[in-house]
Formats: sequence, structure tokens, C-alpha cells
Amino acid sequence: MKTESVLEKVFKSGKLVVTSECGPPRGALPEKVKEKALLLKGYVDGINVTDNQTAMVRMSSLAACIIIKQMGLNPILQMVSRDRNRLAMQSDIIGAYAFGINTMLCLSGDHIHFGDHPMATNVFDLDSIQSIQMVKKMRDEGKFQGGKDIANPPKMFIGAAANPFADPFELRVARLAKKIKAGVDFIQTQCIYNLDKFETWMKGVCDRGLDKKVYILPGITPMKSVGMAKYMKNRVPGMDVPDEVIKRMAGVPKNKAIEEGTKIAVESIQRLKEVQGVAGFHIMAIEWEEKVPEIVERAGLLPRPEV
Repeated sequence: MKTESVLEKVFKSGKLVVTSECGPPRGALPEKVKEKALLLKGYVDGINVTDNQTAMVRMSSLAACIIIKQMGLNPILQMVSRDRNRLAMQSDIIGAYAFGINTMLCLSGDHIHFGDHPMATNVFDLDSIQSIQMVKKMRDEGKFQGGKDIANPPKMFIGAAANPFADPFELRVARLAKKIKAGVDFIQTQCIYNLDKFETWMKGVCDRGLDKKVYILPGITPMKSVGMAKYMKNRVPGMDVPDEVIKRMAGVPKNKAIEEGTKIAVESIQRLKEVQGVAGFHIMAIEWEEKVPEIVERAGLLPRPEV
């Protein structure tokens, strides 16, 4: 029996969806997961639980998702193909569904060299597009990769990531089209600071009619300081932070930087609300979950719909 994803229901209602992110702790600390999730309760429709982000060991996404699900909230299981082959991935997917977790994000994952385990081995049995295809086959055909039937197939609502700014820019829309063809239902993007370039990408998406085939959530990350802005511009691959944003953050006193960063995030949401094809927002306040309620409220995204 299929249990429809809360996220899917909100998308279908035509309301703007709001998701956010919860990074699991680097230890067996369930209370930390609960503490972060409670900050987001009532402000978002789904909570992404990251999977060893930046290739650093953390509590598993599946375990943290179960904790959040047992709180009566709506976790989004992130799953990277860096750490698991297809047997382990399929095992975790049916395990998640057994706990009522029915929304997930298929990712390749940050390379091992980003993290603190350079001695580890990358797996990458599947890439992100092949992962999407695998989950869709499990859901729609009730089949494992090996061809055998699944008893009570996992009816997952399938998400993936997109970076509108990676080079070559002209292939970004085609890359999205491949993920849609593979079976993705919704997309969460890289952090958006260059709104003009994002709008150009969205125009390309809409010109091909892709906005009718997938729900797109632009990523919003509030800046804490001009140092953070410069770091994201210069050190984070695929990030596009315009000089105007850096100048704006540099133009306020240090004690006003957080307010200015919050204001930029809110203004970005308000502008992107008007862009054709935008179905909501993914607010990534990394290790700063307490900021999400303020951004959601100031951006006019309350109340969240009850479905």
C-alpha cells in the first residue's frame, strides 16, 4: 500500500514547498537530532538528513531519519553512492520504507578528499542518475537491480540535486533533463546567490517544458559574514557568489553581518517566488537551524499547509 509523501501532497496542492536540512551529529547523540528537528517543526514540509556530508563520518542518515519520523515530522533520506554499492543502497531503501520514510534524495556525494578519511575507498557503483533509475524501478516495477521481485516495494518520492552554475553552463539544462528522464520527482539546487544567472537557467528549463515535469526548489543559504561569502565564492566548487553580494556583506559592521545575510536570503526568496517554474525553497542554514524559522516567517512562507 502506497503512503503518499507529505512533500508530494504539498507540491500537488500548488502551494510553495519549504524544505530545510539537518546535519546528523558526529556521535551517538539522538538528542542532538531531536533538538535540530524541533527547531524546524511547523516551519518546513520536509527535513533533509545529510549522508556523511563533506565525506566526514556522522550518524547515518537512515538512523537520524527514523528518529525524526518517530517525532511525527517528515524526514527526507539523503543517500550518496560514494559509500555504498547497489546492494547496500537497496537494503537501506527498503529499510527506510519499513519505518514509513517515503521521500529521498539521490546524490553522488562529495569526494573522499574533501573529508578527514583520505584512506577510505570511493565506491560509486552507481552515479546519481543511475541511483534515480534504481529507485524508480524499485517503486514502479517492484524489482531489485538483480531482477527479482520486491515484497511491498518502497513507494519513494524521488529527489535529486542540481547545480545551475557548474561549467559548462550551457549543458546545465540538459543535465536536468537527464535526471527527469531517469525518473526524478523533485529537485533541490545548489545555493543561489547569482539570481540573474539562476533566472537564465530557469528560462532554459521552462523553454524545454521541464518545469511541467519536475518540482524545482532553489537553495537558499544565509550568509553569516563577509568571510563566509568570500569562502563560498573562492573555495566551494560550483558556487557563484557575485561581487555585489560580497560588497554588500563587507559594507556593514561585523555586528550587523548576520542581519544583512538574513536580509539577502529573504529578498532572494521574495524575488524567486515570481520566477516561473519555482515550486518552493530549500533553506540550507548549515549548522544554523535556529535561523530557518525567522527566514521562513520574514519571507512570507507561513503558515505551512496541513495535508
